[in-house]
Amino acid sequence: MLRPILPYLLCIFALSTCVLAKDKPELTQFGHDIRVEPGESVADLTCINCSIYVAGESAGEATAIHGNIILEAGGSIAGDVTAVWGDVRMQPGSQIAGDVTAVAGGVRRSTGSSIAGDVTSLEGTKWLLAIILPPIFITGLIVALIIWLVQRSRRPARVSQPHLAAR
Repeated sequence: MLRPILPYLLCIFALSTCVLAKDKPELTQFGHDIRVEPGESVADLTCINCSIYVAGESAGEATAIHGNIILEAGGSIAGDVTAVWGDVRMQPGSQIAGDVTAVAGGVRRSTGSSIAGDVTSLEGTKWLLAIILPPIFITGLIVALIIWLVQRSRRPARVSQPHLAAR
């Protein structure tokens, strides 16, 4: 009976916590793990070269680049969760109200955890290379074209000598 209305309840929970997120701190770390303890409430979480551990509540989004996002028992995130070069792991009793994306990592869910949004998991570094290499290649081609055009415009123009052509 509760199963059909669970996504609606999670959406209401997400919307209500997003309104309250204005008064909550946003946490950003470089190289130092972020820990949200039980009973603690925060807004957005951003971690570069580190991991995020959530046992409390996050009313915003959670993003980790080259790190993991771990939702411990009772932990909840109201927004989207994104891990690049890392995993998203959910222990029993944890909840995510938004979408979950893991690039060059995976999504590991325990029974009893819930995700209301879509789940996208692009495991393996080949996906990261497929996302990063094409823009780098195109940028390289554009730079090569600019260098070629600049060098071409610097070449001295050939001057025709009419008195030599008449002979």
